[in-house]
Amino acid sequence: MDFAPYTTKTVAAVFAELATGEAGLTDAQVADRRQQYGPNQLHSLRVGWWQILRRQLRSPFVYLLFGAALLALLLGRKVDGGMILLFVGINTGLGFFQEYRSEQTLKLLKKYLVSRYRVRRGGQDRSVVTADLVPGDRLFLEPGGILPADLRLVEAANLMVDESALTGESAPVAKAITPLSQPTSQINEAQNIGFSGTTVVGGQGSGIVIATGRQTNYGQIARLTTETTKVSSFEKQISRFSKFTIILVTLTLLFVVVASVILKESPSLGELAVFSIALAVSVIPEALPVVITFSLSLGAFKLAKNHVVVKRLSALEDLGGIEVLCSDKTGTLTQNKLTLDEIYAADQPKTLLYASLASSNTGSGRNQSNNAFEQAIRAGLTVGQQREAKKYQYVAEIPFDPLRKRTCALVQNGGSLELIVRGAPEDILSACQPLAAAKRKAAAAWVRQKGQAGIRTLAVAVKTFNQSPGSDLCCQEKNLRLLGLVSFVDPLKPSSKAAVLQAKQLGVRVKILTGDSLEVAGSVAYQIGLVDSPGKVVTGAELDRMSVARQHQVVEELDVFARVSPAQKYRILQLLQEKHEVGFLGEGINDAPALKIANVALVVQGAADIAKEAADILLLKKSLRVIVDGIKEGRQVFANTSKYITATLTSNFGNFFAVSFTSLVIDFLPMLPLQILLLNLLSDFPMIAVATDKVDQSALKSPNRYDLKSFALVALLLGVVSTIFDFVYFGIFVRRSPAILQTSWFIGSVLTELLLLFSIRTKGFFLKASRPSRILLALTGVAFLFTVLVPYTSLGDFLFHFTPPQVGSLLLILGIAGVYFVLTEMVKLAYYHFFDPGK
Repeated sequence: MDFAPYTTKTVAAVFAELATGEAGLTDAQVADRRQQYGPNQLHSLRVGWWQILRRQLRSPFVYLLFGAALLALLLGRKVDGGMILLFVGINTGLGFFQEYRSEQTLKLLKKYLVSRYRVRRGGQDRSVVTADLVPGDRLFLEPGGILPADLRLVEAANLMVDESALTGESAPVAKAITPLSQPTSQINEAQNIGFSGTTVVGGQGSGIVIATGRQTNYGQIARLTTETTKVSSFEKQISRFSKFTIILVTLTLLFVVVASVILKESPSLGELAVFSIALAVSVIPEALPVVITFSLSLGAFKLAKNHVVVKRLSALEDLGGIEVLCSDKTGTLTQNKLTLDEIYAADQPKTLLYASLASSNTGSGRNQSNNAFEQAIRAGLTVGQQREAKKYQYVAEIPFDPLRKRTCALVQNGGSLELIVRGAPEDILSACQPLAAAKRKAAAAWVRQKGQAGIRTLAVAVKTFNQSPGSDLCCQEKNLRLLGLVSFVDPLKPSSKAAVLQAKQLGVRVKILTGDSLEVAGSVAYQIGLVDSPGKVVTGAELDRMSVARQHQVVEELDVFARVSPAQKYRILQLLQEKHEVGFLGEGINDAPALKIANVALVVQGAADIAKEAADILLLKKSLRVIVDGIKEGRQVFANTSKYITATLTSNFGNFFAVSFTSLVIDFLPMLPLQILLLNLLSDFPMIAVATDKVDQSALKSPNRYDLKSFALVALLLGVVSTIFDFVYFGIFVRRSPAILQTSWFIGSVLTELLLLFSIRTKGFFLKASRPSRILLALTGVAFLFTVLVPYTSLGDFLFHFTPPQVGSLLLILGIAGVYFVLTEMVKLAYYHFFDPGK
């Protein structure tokens, strides 16, 4: 839609054109326009079942299998080609099933990510979701909100908007309501237009919606996006692992093919090609994406039940790896249910009345901490004070800003104008007229006494004008007259102390970054057991005055930072991230920079839209306990995914190298391509269920990261054991017929891989581990029975060319598998005892 004509229209003309006004639209008008214009949303990419299915088929490993099937069919081996395609279908079906379930889970979780806005309809203020906005709606703006539609502004009080998403200009733009003399189609010149996708960074205002959905300027620019994108630490490590696997397999297969051509007199190149492809597929951990997706979506769904929404699935894995959690105090450790405590003033009723007049805040949720003060103050007003407050008319207002640590309002009652300022005592006192030394000392002592008890305080001051002071209220915040001080009690959450203890047990350091006073922050930290002395606190100002070397030392040693600004939060995170994986919990617009650089960004339900945009995880319930539970869940996902990676590296590579090299010393294939693919399917079948497995408590005690070297070392040691036992099977059965060797080696390989999973699922003795999940036990049992019984069936004979082993041979195979398990346990325990004692 062309916004240019609206730039020159007066407010009255806009009202007339859109058939609206100060009271907003009627319900009937809203219903008609919703039908006419549709929902206020851009076309979102809906993932259909066909797209998930296509994703399964776009794997390079699937291409290899299709190539092998085509080659087999061209060589006249229709059964082999058909079975390879069947294996593709089974693997694709398993992957499709798990990813489809994950997508359904994400759809369920997305209902929690809906933003709401305050609009006026029929003369009443209402909270509506973004999609319900229609042209003509009267929409109110406040700091932290992302504009959900294009607006013609009709009110603007110190309104500042960040339009960098559209213009690239980083400096916020001041907005006004006056019509322009000439229409403009340039965004940077349209001072009276609010554009969808831009962010309110200061002041207040309201506007009339002139365009929604695809008709907005934002909707017409396809290159813009509001989704947070980042490559997680988890994704980087998995990518490294995949590249390592592909390179190793490719080099080994090239060696085998070249050696076969050189060493064998008349090798069948077609058969060798099919065998090589099947062997490559057998070692590739193609079930890894399924295991990861299933683990992450299962963990995300569990957290959703506990009021935690994972916006980016891989963030759950990153959450389990954080070593430091930086969080605010208010609402996380405390209940953020303030109650009036005491008023320190000569005129207590007036101080409380003016504290309530300092803001016209509606409590919509974007400044929850400030709203808590509003609610406590208004709850303390008498009926007479409430009537008195209604006599005052708001002329202008500057909402609460964490940088200024105050809020102010210009009000009028009769002929006089009064500027009321309310905020942090030290800032307000410094802006007041000089007090007598005794009064200033007494006031400071009262604030300090309350702070040491964990009680929060605000100062209230006023300045009177005979005429309008102008539009820049900030310049008038000096030579104020102090009315008094007000204190508030914010009780600790019952779960805070236990959550801090649990975090310590998980190896996570909790650090408080708060705008509250040094005394309050120290008192709360001491009460919950975070510090052993209330004095172990540093302020943001003190940190700024330190050298860089000293800053590094302080952020490592101390856990409580008071009176920190958003810029100081950002700096603290930067310093910590030089050595640690850091999670950050924020909610305000000024937290967005810190959220964007954090390894894991967490926000609460009532956070500013710009903060939600930068977040990875959304907390529907603001509590340290739910964050700690999320860290625990992330580590469970890590542990289960690690089990799969270790098991598949060990068994697949052990079998891969044994089969590859034995194929060079005999004149037949040690295992047929279809047998290799069946082996791969049967071993991966229960491994998919590892996502549901229970995890030992010892695996949750410290942050973990995917370390390719660590995986490779343990897999190398256990892989050597696996290879030795593969050669044992080969040595025992090679002198019999090819079919007996292939069948016996197939059974032994599947059984050893199934047993390996029960060994590596714990780093300790397997009998002392937590009990495996029922699904894992059930699928392992099914795979075991199928492996042992299929050689005795006509299906096994016809399709896979198995020969039924004699009872003695079967018992020998089972016995060797048992010895393998015992030796694997011994090597595993020795490795974790001598090479990984900290685990």
